[in-house]
Amino acid sequence: MASVPAVLQSEWTKIRTVSSTTWTLVSAFVVTVALSAALCALMSATFDDLPEPERATFDPTLISFSGMVLGQLAMVVFGVLVVGTEYSSGMIRTSLAAVPQRATFLFSKIAVAGLLALVVGMATSFLSFFLGQALLGDYGTTIGEENVLRAVIGAGLYMGLIAIFSMGVAAMLRSSMLSLGILMPFFFLVSQILSAVPYAKDVARYFPDQAGAKIMQVVPDAMNSDPAPYGPWGGLGIMLIWVAVALLGGYAVIKKRDA
Repeated sequence: MASVPAVLQSEWTKIRTVSSTTWTLVSAFVVTVALSAALCALMSATFDDLPEPERATFDPTLISFSGMVLGQLAMVVFGVLVVGTEYSSGMIRTSLAAVPQRATFLFSKIAVAGLLALVVGMATSFLSFFLGQALLGDYGTTIGEENVLRAVIGAGLYMGLIAIFSMGVAAMLRSSMLSLGILMPFFFLVSQILSAVPYAKDVARYFPDQAGAKIMQVVPDAMNSDPAPYGPWGGLGIMLIWVAVALLGGYAVIKKRDA
């Protein structure tokens, strides 16, 4: 019977020695910070051109996380690769032979990768915030303002949870290609499109990305967005439910199916 510390060490070794997983985390960090900074600079230069409703509900904290639209996709790739690569390479048989306790194997992998994703997410959110506020100048805010620290920490949690959710989906589907083929269009196209369609947006606001992103808002209905029937913590709670369901689904599949 493999001990939990040994399994955790093994999973850490797998992640840090595979270049693809390392580079996806680097990409998530760089893309989010760079795009957020560029959009904050653009917003500062064009603020007076915004429609009055958007100026009235301008949220400088939320704007500093605008790069997460793309950065979260790198987190999706990271989460999928952490789990899916074992199946595509055939290493899952060796891993389960070494660690026959499937719950220990799966949740140790998710614990190590999830913690790493959360650390990168926090570093990304804090750097994006401080750099974004510097570029916004007079239109910016400070970390000491009410609810701003909550939003910054929440943004880091959001990035980490996106990765963990993707791990659960990959464990259910047992395929990197299939998981990416579903998750990438879902987050980048389907969720974004449905959130702009009447009636459909009432459903889309309960998707994990739409609900979870609420934690990053400081100003209610920021940028003249539609009001949601839940607040920042309620939105994060909805996202946590999605994550829990994905992880339980992944565990159910790996417990019942052969490698």
